[in-house]
Amino acid sequence: MAVLLESRVGKLVISAVALLALATAVGLVALWPDGRQEVELVPGANAEPQPAQVVGSRTVACRAPQATDCRELTIELTDGPASGTRSSLSVGDAGPTPALNEGARVRVVRNEVPPGAGAGRVDPYALVEVDRRSPMLWLVLIFGALVVVFGRARGALALVGLGASLVIVVEFVIPALVEARSPVAVATFGSLAVMLLTIVLAHGLGPKSLAAILGTAASLAATILLAVSFTKLAYLTGFSSEEANLLQANNANLSLEGLVLAGMVIGALGVLDDVTVSQASTVMALRRANPTQRTGQLYRGALTVGRDHVAATVNTLVLAYVGASLPILLIFGVGGTSFVDAISREAVAEQVVAMLVGSIGLIAAVPVTTYLAAALASRLPAGELEASPHAH
Repeated sequence: MAVLLESRVGKLVISAVALLALATAVGLVALWPDGRQEVELVPGANAEPQPAQVVGSRTVACRAPQATDCRELTIELTDGPASGTRSSLSVGDAGPTPALNEGARVRVVRNEVPPGAGAGRVDPYALVEVDRRSPMLWLVLIFGALVVVFGRARGALALVGLGASLVIVVEFVIPALVEARSPVAVATFGSLAVMLLTIVLAHGLGPKSLAAILGTAASLAATILLAVSFTKLAYLTGFSSEEANLLQANNANLSLEGLVLAGMVIGALGVLDDVTVSQASTVMALRRANPTQRTGQLYRGALTVGRDHVAATVNTLVLAYVGASLPILLIFGVGGTSFVDAISREAVAEQVVAMLVGSIGLIAAVPVTTYLAAALASRLPAGELEASPHAH
């Protein structure tokens, strides 16, 4: 870091990163939710689920005319004041449910029977969801162990950065959106905070990280401008899902269009971090391999790698969004909707716009980050170059 301060470019880059970090901190403080605005879900939607275990199951006649394979489950509550109490509930009338055999763990909620209603026609409890926390916890532990084994110290730091990112999303982004703060501002400063934490924790604060931070910030700015522009041009409202309608019913001040924008920005951040760090690392590796290369040579050499990286990452990004839209596309396919009409439907158009906006930001990140990294690397003595290999 001290060597960079000896060059004008190094001073400019360090100053820019410092200003970016300061602006991010100010933005977080200004937008941080104060918790004074409480949003209540519609009656019955915010009931506290209780853990239970299936202890019996039998086939019963369905109450709904079109339903099939209905069953009555005997459950035993496993926590709370009523722990050990047995009751029953019916599944299958509202749609297919997983095959819940004896021993399966579930989450249930007690049905509140309105005065005057026939209590015998309403099950004492209703199934909320299968309790999947145990298998998910094992999967998280396997993932974390593999990251540490293969990534060693950097892998462990990357996990710390991931944890910090989740804290920002849970403690800042979601509460701020609930309090109807500007979704674009919340997504912008939340994404910048996540980017700064993850890059610095996983890769330190050397020339590679400085170039990646500025490259990501510049590309994120382009992504935000595109997202705002094309959300307006495509008339995306955010009313394309049941979740959106539920949110609007509970908080009329919540901008669903803003949520679409925020989702695009946050969704693009992951691939931007990947590309910018990889490009900066490639430049450092080229400079280390041949310390006589100057800025232009490093830029052209790393850009060749960047083109291959973009081609692969754009394909990954497109397939990820296609996978997210697959159920909707299947519905349109079964209904005989033409491809042109299908992609114009808002549920699909949101994914298409998000995918294209993210891809353009990804492409823009490559030359910007590569040039910044080349400008910094060419001003470093050979002995000061980072010894870390190409990072991904």
